[in-house]
Formats: sequence, structure tokens, C-alpha cells
Amino acid sequence: MKIKVLKAFNGDSILLSFKDGEIDRNILIDGGVEGTYCDSENNSGELKVEIDNIKNRGEIIDLLILTHIDNDHICGLLKWFEMDKDASKFIKNVWFNSGKRIAEYLKEPENSDLSVGLKIFKNHDTGVNEAIDFEEYLHKNKLWDGKIVIQGQELKEHGINMHVLSPDEAQLKKLLKEYKKVTGDRAYTAAKEKDWDINIKDFILEEDKPGFNFVQDSSVKNGSSISFILSIKGKSYLFLGDSHPKGIANYLKSLGHSKEKPLKVELFKVSHHGSKSNTNIELLEIIKADNYIISTDSSGHNHPNKRTLARIMKENPKATFHFNYKNVKESVFSKQDFLDYKDFKINVISELTIKNE
Repeated sequence: MKIKVLKAFNGDSILLSFKDGEIDRNILIDGGVEGTYCDSENNSGELKVEIDNIKNRGEIIDLLILTHIDNDHICGLLKWFEMDKDASKFIKNVWFNSGKRIAEYLKEPENSDLSVGLKIFKNHDTGVNEAIDFEEYLHKNKLWDGKIVIQGQELKEHGINMHVLSPDEAQLKKLLKEYKKVTGDRAYTAAKEKDWDINIKDFILEEDKPGFNFVQDSSVKNGSSISFILSIKGKSYLFLGDSHPKGIANYLKSLGHSKEKPLKVELFKVSHHGSKSNTNIELLEIIKADNYIISTDSSGHNHPNKRTLARIMKENPKATFHFNYKNVKESVFSKQDFLDYKDFKINVISELTIKNE
């Protein structure tokens, strides 16, 4: 399994590549911000480079997963579809929970706010003469069956198994009923202070004191993220999008996982770019991993929160952190952190290869 964590600025875009017998398969998880595909001066981003490479190798994207509808996950995809008239020819299947389909599934009225920002805009170069919905584009090009992706579902094909951890029905219902435009989403008004000047040990000591209270992310969009375990040839990988930790922990416990019987994964893609509100000790106690991926350039909300890294190191002092930006790797840990904890490792990841059994 090859995992490429693309430079998606403050967003997510991850490419998984693996062998299915003699066939090369690709799964793309999210598309980052617009510049992940192409910037305002038409410079190619890493998403465009990887898509071009896939085309040149005569391969396709076997599954495209849009975890949720935040701009830092979808806009790179919209830019690709807008600029490349042949984009649909290189995609076989899509996972995407649209507002319209959520409403149909729940037998509830639609929420018009859920279509905000999901337009593929007019572009004469590609023959798109009017703005069309993302959902309409998928239907028109027969890329999507319109089915809701929900907790408990499993996909078994191409030699892999994908077990969906979130969203559950309650999270979809909350998204449908409560989501407002950007100005009404509390996730956009959250504090953005950087906490990198505090040492890991100090965070751990603080949270060990009686009365410490974990406050979970309140964004209903993040809570609706598609998250999943991917298993191939005896090894498993955990991808959490921007999901909320309490629901994931509860579901994993319902599957029989616990501190004594943790879910063992080769790689743990940390939720919401390492936000302190999306990873808690309860979740970390029931997942055993050595490799932790954090995707962000630290713009916007100043992720990752170092408090999150401290929680990971409390549970696994030998953790290896894989960042996709050098500035994060070089600045997030202090000299004191390396004196206090000598066994953890940090890398800047472009491609991580884990051999299947």
C-alpha cells in the first residue's frame, strides 16, 4: 500500500495506491483547497500532478471519497472537474453524502444551505456553459449511485475491505437540520491561537489533573465526515476525515475493541488536521498504531494543536508523526520535548509505503 499525503495547504487530499492481483488500483480521499489542483496563475498543484500521472500510467481512480463538504476537502475536486472536461472518464465510483440524498434517506425536508459552495463554475475552455451542482455532475457522468454512506456499511472489492465508522444516522440528521452557511457555523468562529510554545509534558500533566474536561468539536459538517477502516491482506489503515471522536470510540467499542483489545492499524490519519477537539484519550486508548498522519500547512486554524500530539504521545511515547509540510515538522516540537521524550519520531511525508502480507 502506497499512501501519498498531498500538499493540500490547510486541507486534506490523500491518494492510496495498491495492487489487486496484476491491476493497479487508486483511491483518492478528498481534494483539498482549490490550489491543491491548480492555483490562480495556473500552476499545477500536487493533486493535478498525481491525476496526470494516473492517466499517463493508463490507470483510473477506482474510488473517489469526499468525506464531507468543507472547502478544504472539496474545492480541489471542483477545480479539477471545472478545468478537465475528461475528468469523469478517469473515475469509476464516488462516495459522497449529498444534502438532497440525506433528506430523502431521512424522509425530511432539504436544507438548501448544504448546496452552498458545491457548484462547478462556468468555464468556456472545458465546455461547461453554466454552473452545475456537484451532485448533478456525478449523476450526469454516471459516477455515483446516490446511496448514502453510513456507519456499519462495508465495501468488499479489489481485494480490500472498507468498514465505515461514521457518519451515523444521528449525525446526518443533525447536519440536515442544523447546518447553516459559513457565518452561522461555530467551527468558523473558534479560537485560532497556536499552542506550539507549550511543552508536551506540560499538556500531559495538565490533562492528568482531576477535573480536566475534553470539549468536542461542534461543527456539524465535521461530524458528518465519512471515516473508515481499510483492510488489505491482513493489515488495516484508519482514515478519520474531520470526524468527532466520541462517536467513533463508541462504535469501535461496540465492535469489541477496548484498551485491552485495541484496534490495530498500520497507520492512523488523525482527524481534522490534528485539532484538539477531534482526538481524545478515550479514542486513543482503543487504537494501537505506530504511524500518525497529520495533513496541514498550519494556515487558517493553526493546526495541528500540540495538545493533540501530547495525547498521542501519552498513549504511545514511540509514535512516529508524518507531516506533509516541513514548517510544521520543524516548528511544532520544542527542544525540551526532545529531551523529555527520546523515542518519538517525526517525518515530512511525500509517500509512505507499507508492504502487505
